[in-house]
Amino acid sequence: MPKSFNQEKLNALRSEFPFFIYENYSYSMDSQELKMQFHFNLADRYHFFPSLSFPCLGLAGGRETDAMLSQLVFHIGMVELLSYWKAACPARVIIKPAGLLPAQVQWWMQLYYQGLGEFIYLNTLNLTMDSLMTMESSGARLERFTANSDADSVIIPVGGGKDSAVTLEILRREMKVLPLGLNTGKAMSEVIAAAGFSEESSFLVNRVLDPLLLELNSKGFLNGHTPFSALLGFISLAAAAVTGTRYIALSNESSANEPTIPGTSVNHQYSKSLEFEIGFRRYVNTYITPDIEYFSFLRPLSELQIARLFSGMKSYHKVFRSCNAGSKTGKWCGECAKCLFTFIILSPFTGIKGAEAVFGRNLLDDPALAGIMHQLTGAAEEKPFDCIGTVNEVNLALCEIIRREGDRELPFLLRRYRDSKQFGASCNLSFGDSLEHYMPNCLPARFEIILKKALYG
Repeated sequence: MPKSFNQEKLNALRSEFPFFIYENYSYSMDSQELKMQFHFNLADRYHFFPSLSFPCLGLAGGRETDAMLSQLVFHIGMVELLSYWKAACPARVIIKPAGLLPAQVQWWMQLYYQGLGEFIYLNTLNLTMDSLMTMESSGARLERFTANSDADSVIIPVGGGKDSAVTLEILRREMKVLPLGLNTGKAMSEVIAAAGFSEESSFLVNRVLDPLLLELNSKGFLNGHTPFSALLGFISLAAAAVTGTRYIALSNESSANEPTIPGTSVNHQYSKSLEFEIGFRRYVNTYITPDIEYFSFLRPLSELQIARLFSGMKSYHKVFRSCNAGSKTGKWCGECAKCLFTFIILSPFTGIKGAEAVFGRNLLDDPALAGIMHQLTGAAEEKPFDCIGTVNEVNLALCEIIRREGDRELPFLLRRYRDSKQFGASCNLSFGDSLEHYMPNCLPARFEIILKKALYG
């Protein structure tokens, strides 16, 4: 944690905005679309009304459907509220729409605290698990529902990067796949299309933030990262329930478990971690439904193993964008940690020239990226706050690139790296051994067989 806490600002905001209320949620549907809206109240001063909508695909009405949708929409709101709560971090949070058991409250507190680790760190807030908030709930408890789910079907959330492309490409050959896109961007659309799916055969969700939040951000209220993948988890759960799909296959790899700040629990990717996945599966089974199974298909693998698989999936190479800006515009920014990391992780398998063909230029020859390179290799005190692989994977990849280049003149960043202590510590490690790892996971047996067939033939 940085030494200088921003305590004066936090105390002032908490004094001015002492409570936050999840007032209610609502939903409506017709033959085409399911719409949901949430009402959040910041100390009776500001009211927020974010919304989501997605196709209901002929979902029938009735009492059982209403019970199911009440569960699903309520829980989406429990994650959505964080985007608005964090503006002032009120110490008291009141959940009105439904009652929560003590164990549920404990689960949410764990998610909120760990999922806001980056937000707390970068805003230099002196907040612990105990001081983050108190949570009160009222209303009737929501009961578990039974879902009619197709055991031969799987929902795959697609972001437009290489990881979800790998999951999509492998599983579409084996079973009935429904790609899910949230606020569809160019890369996401093109990856889905490259896998042979149309918009009509995909599950496309539209999320609308309340513009008042952006107004508060511009006025100096607190802002920062929230656990987006947890929100995606509950949205995917709703999609599975309304489409009768048994499985939700994420594309989070073992590398997501590594903290962004070494020696702490601060992890930009907390809601992509195995810890979250295990907890989410248990929570859903205990309190929502036992009939939908959420897991990460790529959890046993490292980023290096995923890159090796992806290097052979040529039809995606021109359309994927593992870049936050590029996923929306369809163009690599070439300036961020995700761009440089992706270039590095692909190069041992495609060669520098192959990676250059993907990006349009050689990122390893760009001096402006030296600072990011410093962070990726572990020479800096912290990794970039982004969805990237481990420090060890980066070093192994760089050493392998240098080995494969042989006597050819190295690009700028590789020449600098060859003189670093990180290179000295990693150059004698076995790159081949790193491709044989198989890490702890939650894969159902059927999916494990499919993944191992893709890995080993």
